[in-house]
Amino acid sequence: MIRTLLIVLFFLPLTCLAQYVITGRVLNSTDKAPVANASVFLNNAVAGSKTDDKGTFTITNVRPGQYDLVVSSLGYETSHQNIMVNADIRLADISLAPKVMMLQEVRIRSKDDWRKNYEKFKQYFFGNSPYAQQCKILNKNLPDLLDLDYDRKTRVFTARSDDFLEIENKALGYKIRYQLQELKSDGIANINYYQGTAAFEELKGSKSQQRKWQKNRRIAYEGSSMHFLRSVIGNAFTNEGFKVLRLIRKPNPDYKGFGPKYSQTLVSTPLGAGDFAKLTDVTGEYALSFNDCLYVMYDKKRAHLSDKDAKNVLLSPDFMDDPLTTTLIFNEPNVFFDNNGIIINPLGVLFYGNWGRRLIAELLPVDYVPESGE
Repeated sequence: MIRTLLIVLFFLPLTCLAQYVITGRVLNSTDKAPVANASVFLNNAVAGSKTDDKGTFTITNVRPGQYDLVVSSLGYETSHQNIMVNADIRLADISLAPKVMMLQEVRIRSKDDWRKNYEKFKQYFFGNSPYAQQCKILNKNLPDLLDLDYDRKTRVFTARSDDFLEIENKALGYKIRYQLQELKSDGIANINYYQGTAAFEELKGSKSQQRKWQKNRRIAYEGSSMHFLRSVIGNAFTNEGFKVLRLIRKPNPDYKGFGPKYSQTLVSTPLGAGDFAKLTDVTGEYALSFNDCLYVMYDKKRAHLSDKDAKNVLLSPDFMDDPLTTTLIFNEPNVFFDNNGIIINPLGVLFYGNWGRRLIAELLPVDYVPESGE
């Protein structure tokens, strides 16, 4: 999709966003028969439904934004369709192709190797936060489901799942069905990346559990990239506790394999939303665009030891009083995001710092909205 950036950024109050309905029908691509009991959901959202005996479905309470509509059913290939929601939508018929079973390459590894790799996987997938300790994978056939590999020479860890992982997050009160397309952790470049398809379902609990989950969700939300991008759209990021600075980052000409690889200069003058955010010509879609790096500070939370590299603690003895910070390094000229505060082309930007450490344990559905009074 070719987008045009508009010069003026018109800000939209998030409280005015409506909710919409998506309807459609799912058919077998071979004989056009209805596919019943298929899961139809918005990727990384709570919003979802099942098809009835006629293959029809209805998804309600959909917030405006761009979504990946996912349709999955046993025995069929999973369907993905990008949709932009800014009104009620009646979709054209969705055809599911019967799944063709392919022989997979068999790689023989010892049980000890798999268990060691699984411990690495949980760290790279869930993280090390207190919330991560309350997450677990419920599947019983994990060695058959999870393909894990660690290359000791390159220090690269990779993982993928052949089917949905059933994840229970008792910290945030969600059950997540997550099909991991790719996870990669590069120990030399210090870059972690994962992507997949997720369907959220709220756990059942007592009123006290519900209050705890709402509180923890709010804590996970505050200072996140979702929180920041939504506050940029609403022209309220300063009031929400964010401060954005220019970070000039250039290769260090004296780098010889040790020491700082880049020279960095932080400009103390705060940036306004118009300095780095623009509207596009696509309704409900915006863009981050900046020549240097963006240094985003969130001052309503303070950093803890687990949020800092040990080597940086020595350079900053007062780190306990530091606000949470994230450096945005742009890989593409424009990074697009929607009304939900979700980045549409995530490979277009790297997060170093706070946002880069937020993994599945802190993952909120894209249609999450903090409740008033939380």
